[in-house]
Amino acid sequence: MWQLDYPWLMLLLPLPWLVWRYCTEYRESRSAVRVPFFGALSQAVGQEPGQATARGGRWQLLINLVVWLLILLACARPVYVEKPIEHTQPTRDLMLAIDISQSMQTRDYTSLSGEQTDRLSAVKDVVRDFIAERKDDRIGLIVFGTGAYPQAPLTLDHSSLNLLLDEVGIGMAGPNTALGDAIGLTIKLLDNAKEQEKVLILLTDGNDTGSAITPDHAADLAASKGIVVHTIGIGDPEATGESKVDLQTLQNIADITHGRFFRADDRTALKQVYDTLDQITPHKVKTFSHQPKRDLFWWPLGAALLLLALAQSLAALSARMTTSGPPRQQKER
Repeated sequence: MWQLDYPWLMLLLPLPWLVWRYCTEYRESRSAVRVPFFGALSQAVGQEPGQATARGGRWQLLINLVVWLLILLACARPVYVEKPIEHTQPTRDLMLAIDISQSMQTRDYTSLSGEQTDRLSAVKDVVRDFIAERKDDRIGLIVFGTGAYPQAPLTLDHSSLNLLLDEVGIGMAGPNTALGDAIGLTIKLLDNAKEQEKVLILLTDGNDTGSAITPDHAADLAASKGIVVHTIGIGDPEATGESKVDLQTLQNIADITHGRFFRADDRTALKQVYDTLDQITPHKVKTFSHQPKRDLFWWPLGAALLLLALAQSLAALSARMTTSGPPRQQKER
């Protein structure tokens, strides 16, 4: 369809009539030479005196009105609006919950380069790989320690998500591990989601030390809300004290919510995480790109210029034909 970007300009259409109706006629007085024998002089040269009149008459007035209409139409910028361009892609909504408690500073993880590193660094490496593999999915981020906090909402802006991930540090959310609270916050954030399958990826050492709700109870609530929790265990199972890794708790959470349990130090197992997520039923998301517009102002503008040129040509031709006539024959004496 087509439309006018500035339709209010069409209100100027009656402007010429208003000027003609309410503005006084311009008259100018000039000095002239009075010739008493003007009649005899006109007869001698063979031309009859007449009155000056505006050439063109009504057809000239009509052309001027049409030209004015076309110019206003061009200024109002007519455009042809094409169909909106929409892109539909399959998308999954996934929440990531990362443990940043004090126990995550234990250096019992071996990186790919063979160096000892802390558990949070290992988690960040896993999450970066995870985000890189899920290019078309919306991913949200939760961090938890003594309390659980939303770090990023569900988003397709994975670059910003990686920046927020880099800013996460050990102890920012407190020294303890509120594993059950992290699951509870996920239930709250996904409560109004319309997706058929709600998924939480939980990355922690599983050693709950500060939850207001037990991990098993939180897992039961998540299962009742249709949330599937996949757990990824971090750290050495033989560690003791505050650094103890409770992999059995993570296994129980996965079993209760019909998820799966993986080990972060097993790269083959992480590949299974991606394969498992590929089996989640995606939902279609329409993203509005833009609605193309084609300018049409040059059509009325070109027509106005062509009409003016044609009118001037006809006026000049008419004036030439009027002034030219058969040669005057002199009387024989």
